[in-house]
Amino acid sequence: MAGTPDDPWRLKTPPQTSDYTMHRDTRDGVEVIVCTVGKTVLLYDARCLDDLHAMLTERGDWVELGSADEQKPAKDGTVEAWGRSPDNPVGGWYGRKKGLRGRFGMYVPPLLEELGLAEVEHNPRGNRMRALPR
Repeated sequence: MAGTPDDPWRLKTPPQTSDYTMHRDTRDGVEVIVCTVGKTVLLYDARCLDDLHAMLTERGDWVELGSADEQKPAKDGTVEAWGRSPDNPVGGWYGRKKGLRGRFGMYVPPLLEELGLAEVEHNPRGNRMRALPR
């Protein structure tokens, strides 16, 4: 079954320039998505998948990804900004590893695409995504 530590999803960033893996796990009693990029491990609250799909469905159109590191501001109206907004369903960051909570707009959208929940553009920059119906 894909998405396990033994059989992770093998993904590429939206511009198709970097490979990484993701899988489901539980950390401190919370279901998470473990994202491994080279030797760097990022953690995202697993509910981000359903929550992001719901937000995209509600917007009903393309939304810019706007990926940014945690230390940099996210462009308003982007997936990245939503992934750290106090107005999202978790009231802040979906990223769970302090210092590495950003890049939501880079790593989570390809997983939604892999799961058949979204369409993601694959341009060199300025990519967007939109929900696909369940």
